[in-house]
Amino acid sequence: MKFNLKVWRQKNANTAGKLVDYTIDQINEDMSFLEMVDVLNDNLVRKGEDPIAFDHDCREGICGMCSMYISGRAHGPQHGATTCQLYMRKFKDGDTIYVEPWRARAFPIVKDLVVDRGAFDRIIAAGGFVSANTGQAQDANNLPVNKDDAEKAMDAAACIGCGACVAACKNASAMLFVSAKVSHLALLPQGEPERNRRALAMVAQMDAEGFGNCTNTGACEAECPKEIKLVNIARLNREYANAAFASETQI
Repeated sequence: MKFNLKVWRQKNANTAGKLVDYTIDQINEDMSFLEMVDVLNDNLVRKGEDPIAFDHDCREGICGMCSMYISGRAHGPQHGATTCQLYMRKFKDGDTIYVEPWRARAFPIVKDLVVDRGAFDRIIAAGGFVSANTGQAQDANNLPVNKDDAEKAMDAAACIGCGACVAACKNASAMLFVSAKVSHLALLPQGEPERNRRALAMVAQMDAEGFGNCTNTGACEAECPKEIKLVNIARLNREYANAAFASETQI
């Protein structure tokens, strides 16, 4: 297969970037998108040119590092998959493919397709600790959890923090990410002691990082590779409102 690639190249956050044209052929349809970029980089290095910088780690859809905007969609055209799970058979021979980094003020470009997603780490850190007892693990049956709540918590915990929700949102909102992180602990007894403080702190940090507001267009859910649901945002709003009320009544 042969493709015409238009790849965003940018040396650092302080320099202007642009789309650069590349042509690549003899690509096997069973290659992943990242393997195709590997081949392109190998060709560039052989020609003495600077390879394209991009993030990757597990290449199994777990780490969330492979954050690329591909032809107008976060992670590309395959639903419910990360970039590393996108295979070239999803494209047609001769296609022109646009490859860009996430576009958000809170995710400054480091180089080419690499962005700094440290804002997500700081939001997680703002959530703080869980004061569950340590030591010998308790039997699971000693901590009864409603089956429906357990499944919802597991669904929320599936978030890998890739940032596709931010990239897909017209406001670069991080509400889906934050709501998933708040929800999975709010639904479990282990998260109860710090429940109110966690919701207030994580939302405050999200706002401080410069993410936009949620306007419920649903693009985040549509592009999330782990299919995190919008209902988590509703839960976050309730958690935040309850925490704010509790905080005011304690003053």
